[in-house]
Amino acid sequence: MANVIVEMEPGATAEQTGAVLTALDELGFEARLSSGRVPDVVGAVGSAGQIDQEDLAGLAGVARVVIPESPFTFVSREFQPVDTRIEVGPVVIGGGMLVVAAGPCAVESREQLWETAAAVKAAGAQLLRGDAYKPRTSPYSFQGLGEEALKLLADARAEFGLPVIAEVLDPRHVELVAGYVDMLRVGTRNMSNYPLLAEVGRQAKPVQLKRGFNATVDEWLTAAEYIYKEGNPRIVLVERGIRTFETAARNTLDLTAVAVAKRLSHLPVMVDPSHASGRRELVGPLALAAVAAGADGVMIDVHPHPEEAKVDGPQALLPAEFADLAARMFRVKEALGA
Repeated sequence: MANVIVEMEPGATAEQTGAVLTALDELGFEARLSSGRVPDVVGAVGSAGQIDQEDLAGLAGVARVVIPESPFTFVSREFQPVDTRIEVGPVVIGGGMLVVAAGPCAVESREQLWETAAAVKAAGAQLLRGDAYKPRTSPYSFQGLGEEALKLLADARAEFGLPVIAEVLDPRHVELVAGYVDMLRVGTRNMSNYPLLAEVGRQAKPVQLKRGFNATVDEWLTAAEYIYKEGNPRIVLVERGIRTFETAARNTLDLTAVAVAKRLSHLPVMVDPSHASGRRELVGPLALAAVAAGADGVMIDVHPHPEEAKVDGPQALLPAEFADLAARMFRVKEALGA
């Protein structure tokens, strides 16, 4: 695979930019126009050996042709230096405000979802999380309520006015899940599920992409490239901890990755301290650290009765605990002056 970035001259016309896009298309490249650059910048990916830099540089209006060293083009700062803002209903992720998503790890019942949604909204959460399909290590563990949960999430959105996020596990379920929720999530176990990445890239809903627990930042961003190149630029990266030698928590939250990803990419970055730690008492400190590190948002597991939770009860905060944490996170954000 080869990638290329074509920077246009300040006075380049729309017709000249269009001619570059046409030329790249004829060469077999998939080209996209950056939405954050003036003058225009065109990014393209294609099969190795098809690029002729001199031919591209000779087109009218072209200032220079750059061959990026990274394996990703469309999600890179070279392609778009301006931060991307992702709209999820009325909520904007990456717009300078702290976005908090909260809710149960899995939707278990209408009562559980309603109690949780009311509590997290009252505490200031802007997005409601809750999954219908769960990837479990054991085939005998609770796998989620499926479409029944999706219907409950859609009803909760109507009742509480919170856009909803849910995980999709299978390319065959993308259309179904997207029909009910406002934002899809690709979980850590599926970061390298390339057919799934491509499928969520072919639909219009925004996508959360969790970092794989064994993945480098470059691998994470390259996974995002799979989604972007299929036509969906509405991607939010989610750091949720990586697997290390440390056993004090489920995973090790890598806040370095937040800073690195925001330097290399224009995409917003959220942090999931609940799945990173796996322990209720660690969620608060990690969430506050994520805000201080510059994360655009935080996603927290909340359950009214964690001891009865069918999935990840030990990491779920009680509604009152979440309310206290949310207030502290917003104070940290305010103290940072952003």
